[in-house]
Amino acid sequence: MSITAERKAELIKEYAIKEGDTGSAEVQVAILSERIANLTEHFKGHKKDNHSRRGLLKMVSQRRRLLDYVKKTDEERYQTLIKRLGLRR
Repeated sequence: MSITAERKAELIKEYAIKEGDTGSAEVQVAILSERIANLTEHFKGHKKDNHSRRGLLKMVSQRRRLLDYVKKTDEERYQTLIKRLGLRR
């Protein structure tokens, strides 16, 4: 259900703005998107897992807030990020 340390390191390396960047909005959104995708797959087999569904909704809300922040600060960065992640908006 959660992502492995190796996968998380790959995402950080891929979406980092500069060397050593682990907390930028892009990195956080990428990690959240990966976790959301994993949980979505989990729910295909476990339809009644409402406790995990609550966590999924919290993650989706957090990603939405981060994306709104990026959009407010830099529209071009936002457009690039949603294209790279393949998010609908």
